[in-house]
Amino acid sequence: MDIVSQLQQGIAEGLKSLYDHEVSASDLGLQPTRKEFEGTYTFVTFPYGKISKKNPMETGEDLGTYLKENCEVVDGYNVVKGFLNIEVSASIWTSLFNQIAAKPNFGAHARKGETVMVEYSSPNTNKPLHLGHLRNIFLGYSVSQIYDAFGYDVVKVQIINDRGIHICKSMVAWQKFGNGETPTSAELKGDKLVGKYYVEFDKAYKAEIAQLVEAGKPKEVAEKEAPILLEAQDLLRKWEAKESDTYALWEKMNGWVYEGFDATYQQMGVDFDKLYYESNTYLLGKEQVAEGLKAGHFFAKDDGSVWVDLTEEGLDQKIVQRSDGTAVYMTQDIGTAIQRFKEYPGLIKQVYTVGNEQDYHFKVLFLILKKLGYKWAEECYHLSYGMVDLPSGKMKSREGTVVDADDLMNEMISTAAHHTKELGKIDGFNEEQARELYDTIGLGALKYFLLKVDPKKRMLFDPQESIEFHGNTGPFIQYTHARISAILRRASELGIDTESLSISSDIQLTQTECDLIYLISELPNKIKLAAEDYLPSVIAQYVYDLAKEYNKFYAELAIFGEQDQGVTTARVALSAQVAKNIKFGMSLLGIHVPDRM
Repeated sequence: MDIVSQLQQGIAEGLKSLYDHEVSASDLGLQPTRKEFEGTYTFVTFPYGKISKKNPMETGEDLGTYLKENCEVVDGYNVVKGFLNIEVSASIWTSLFNQIAAKPNFGAHARKGETVMVEYSSPNTNKPLHLGHLRNIFLGYSVSQIYDAFGYDVVKVQIINDRGIHICKSMVAWQKFGNGETPTSAELKGDKLVGKYYVEFDKAYKAEIAQLVEAGKPKEVAEKEAPILLEAQDLLRKWEAKESDTYALWEKMNGWVYEGFDATYQQMGVDFDKLYYESNTYLLGKEQVAEGLKAGHFFAKDDGSVWVDLTEEGLDQKIVQRSDGTAVYMTQDIGTAIQRFKEYPGLIKQVYTVGNEQDYHFKVLFLILKKLGYKWAEECYHLSYGMVDLPSGKMKSREGTVVDADDLMNEMISTAAHHTKELGKIDGFNEEQARELYDTIGLGALKYFLLKVDPKKRMLFDPQESIEFHGNTGPFIQYTHARISAILRRASELGIDTESLSISSDIQLTQTECDLIYLISELPNKIKLAAEDYLPSVIAQYVYDLAKEYNKFYAELAIFGEQDQGVTTARVALSAQVAKNIKFGMSLLGIHVPDRM
């Protein structure tokens, strides 16, 4: 039984013994004691005045006395108003630490034998990935890592939007203005080349609208009759009819984009287990719509379009199939969700990482799936996130002012190189090692900054702030890991075993060391919380708190200057376990940590 469980059990027994009140131990809430008070865990006594017939202070005193006399993990207590702050025995911390250090994969939960699918990225094939995609991808990948650590089998997927009028716009512009240009001839990544022609289309489209307006056409009419738009619409019809030349051009340009995406994903350090293509899924769901119509879950309007009425659920009516029988996005999302559960029999949950502008869409989707009788619909979750702004403002991809993901990553790496050289943190590195360090720091800074914020919040990404080596940043945590790695190298040189470490029971731990062990022990709880609430920010805050606490430990206590070899060994052991926790925690965010800096 862990410390929290023992305390909960002790409090439950105290409530029974003192006040003849039965309560389940697991229902008793404990929280970390605030830093300004002594103690490790706090129990709030306010709710128990009715059963104790005493004020919260007196109730806390009663329970504190009982715990100190009857619960072996309790060394002392103090009561502040209605808060019982419990001090845990130092010997318990030693025992707990030794249990932790003996586990090779401390933090990871037992395998559950169930599968979770996490969808992220899901780009369009008419432009490169941008800053908004970065938040999406890092969130989705991190949640998939967290769910794996929580014991689930995880399937990482994306659905690629590879069809539609926006794709045809790039194709038309390339046909008109490209002169056979390829990524090789242009010395440009394929996704950037196709994105370039998406921007060219928009320029030409606006110019044609202006000409038509000047010739006397109303703007609304001009927007619909611009020749280049009509060409794109014609190309879409040809694609839907699988006209050979059009289809071949579509395949060629999409192939360029996929090569570009793959290079970007590789630099990001993310991957996928399965790719879905909208060109294969856009006809899915029509069968379910027909079945839902027959069963009375949907209704048809006079024009033949099919709708679902969600007014009783507090929403409105939503179209699920057009009057001409063609699918809308909702149709294919219904079909794709059902297909995925058929493909993966052990699947219990789908997590969709999509921006908050689609909040309504996913509410409707999950309600429709529930109406169709799929019980797993209640386990589907929309991992919604807010927009990312830069100090320079919002992004507009049609106008070519989008913040390109590759450019931003390269800028972060370049900034990391500048900072690292300035601070002299590459002494003794050869060129290849230095370049690898810049990549690790730059990408770590970017990922950490985007992940440390609650996904639901709109955020401002400040590249300069994110790269700092102090404060709540990725580089600060990475530097702490590198510092510990240097300590462990020195310990090895002194003949101290840095792999199979433990703390002797006769070592008197300081409060700082006990605080550090407490934080070390919290990793499995943080993984559970992060998984259940879909919050990588919980892990980010945890590794920052751990790094900060370690730096306090490092500043207050000598590691190698102690006469007692047992104390040195204990502090090396603590350092080694902190490094393991930081490395594991940062890996859940998709971030590497260096051994040297």
